[in-house]
Amino acid sequence: MATVNRRVQAGVERGRCFEIEADGDKILAYEGETIAAALLAAGKRICRNTTKRKEPRGVYCGIGICFECRMMVDGKPNTRVCQTLAMPNCKVQTQYIDLQGRV
Repeated sequence: MATVNRRVQAGVERGRCFEIEADGDKILAYEGETIAAALLAAGKRICRNTTKRKEPRGVYCGIGICFECRMMVDGKPNTRVCQTLAMPNCKVQTQYIDLQGRV
């Protein structure tokens, strides 16, 4: 399990703690937290790579407007992780899509 935790600790009440899987690594998430928040707290910043140049992209706007945080969540491509709540045992993968739009 990832030992990095970049969450604010003081003055914050969190829900139940559980694990999610991100690219094969187990990371901690809390009830009511988005997948993006859990990934960032664990030090994981890359969500996908651009189609053409394979450049890394991560959470940018954090409110679902920019679509930079698209990842595979439980096998479903193009899921905006800044808008998706973490659920126990969900599997999240960095998204790679080719020029023909295939995952």
